[in-house]
Amino acid sequence: MKKVSKALLTGAGAAVVGAAAATAAAYASTKQLVKIAMDRQQPRLMEREKTRDQLRGYLNCDEFLDEMEAGAERLETTPHDTVRLTSYDGQCLVGHWFACNAPKRIIIAMHGWRSGWSSDFGTIAPFWHKNGCCVLYAEQRGQGSSGGEYIGFGMMERYDCLEWIKWVNSHWGQELPVYLAGVSMGATTVLMTADLELPSNVRGIMADCGFTSAHDIWKHVAENNLHLSYNIHGGVADQLCRQKIQMGTKDCSTVASLKNSKVPILFAHGTSDHFVPVDMTYQNYQACSAPKTLLIVPGADHGMSHYLEKARYEQAMLDFWNTWDDRREEK
Repeated sequence: MKKVSKALLTGAGAAVVGAAAATAAAYASTKQLVKIAMDRQQPRLMEREKTRDQLRGYLNCDEFLDEMEAGAERLETTPHDTVRLTSYDGQCLVGHWFACNAPKRIIIAMHGWRSGWSSDFGTIAPFWHKNGCCVLYAEQRGQGSSGGEYIGFGMMERYDCLEWIKWVNSHWGQELPVYLAGVSMGATTVLMTADLELPSNVRGIMADCGFTSAHDIWKHVAENNLHLSYNIHGGVADQLCRQKIQMGTKDCSTVASLKNSKVPILFAHGTSDHFVPVDMTYQNYQACSAPKTLLIVPGADHGMSHYLEKARYEQAMLDFWNTWDDRREEK
């Protein structure tokens, strides 16, 4: 009997030690993943192209990448003004102001996660300029030249967007209509402003392949691209997120913001997006209480909708502006 009891105790002890080791390993791996997601200073793991591709789940398209690179170089070398402001929490935010002759409207453009203002908007910038758009390309906090140690997945950045609206209106008045535009995390950023108090000259939001929340996109990437169980990692990830930015992964969502949207929305997304699933835009569209337009591009991967169906994409923007430039929503 004593031998049996000893064996049971030994087995139980081994199980406890094994569970503790598994928990420690899960915590360590989750901590690394949250660093990849949020920290300005990327872990060395992200230097590997294979790791980046695994996270994003990209389909390779050299022509698209070449066009992005050429567009970024063209935009960066176009004469413009670099501007700065102080965010609500004291961070220095950097933007790039491109004026145009006889402007019809102003666009405030927010780029995506671990991306950049010129790469995300370089290909569409000539279309905007040709159609009378002055553009403020913001550098998101925790990235590029802007301050901040962490990327907030739209939860902090939506308030930065408000500061850029104030900057635009203080320098250029409120006569011109203003549109907020974003790609990927930038789309989530502008969508999360939808229920905030916006000036009356903010006439619409244009969101391309935005995700619904930090929790949702982390869960999707973990389970679909990294093949990890988010049930094991999710609670720790939320805790670590809260430690970094005093907000949890579920504290803000585009769905919640869009239920009280005060401005019209143009949604765009590709059906073959391997990073942000198109279903998230369907959720956003369904939740949106304001006038809305949906542009779905068959076969387009992440951020590729304009590349694959340029004429249709640009016509959707023209129609959106023609509808809302001279109209104001009830506040």
